[in-house]
Amino acid sequence: MILGRILLFVGGLFGAAGVALLAVNAHIGGTNVGTSASFLLAHAPALVAIGLLGGRRGDGVVRLGGVLLFVGPLLFSGDLLMREFTGERIFPMAAPGGGTLTILGWIVVAIGAIWRRGDAD
Repeated sequence: MILGRILLFVGGLFGAAGVALLAVNAHIGGTNVGTSASFLLAHAPALVAIGLLGGRRGDGVVRLGGVLLFVGPLLFSGDLLMREFTGERIFPMAAPGGGTLTILGWIVVAIGAIWRRGDAD
C-alpha cells in the first residue's frame, strides 16, 4: 500500500519535473535538459498507473518493475542534468546504469503482466 503511494507520488513529481524541464529547455536549451524532460515525462504515467494498481495479490512483480522505473530514470535524468548544469556526474556510469535499470524495469513490468499468482484467468 505504501509503495503504491510512493510510486504515485513519484509519478506526479516526474511529470511536474518533465514539464518544468521542457520550459527550461525552451528558454535556455541544452540537449541533456530536453532528453531528461522527455525521459521523465515518458515514465511518469507508468508510475502513476503502477501506483494505482493498489495492493492486489499478484502485483508484486509489477511493483518491482515500478521501483526500477523510479530509480532508473532518476539516475539517468539526474546524471544528465548534473552534467548539463555543473559539468560533473553523480557518479561514474550513473546515466548508463540508470538507463539499464529502466530497461530492466520495463521487462519486469512485462513479466509481471503475464506472471501473476492468484489469477483465475
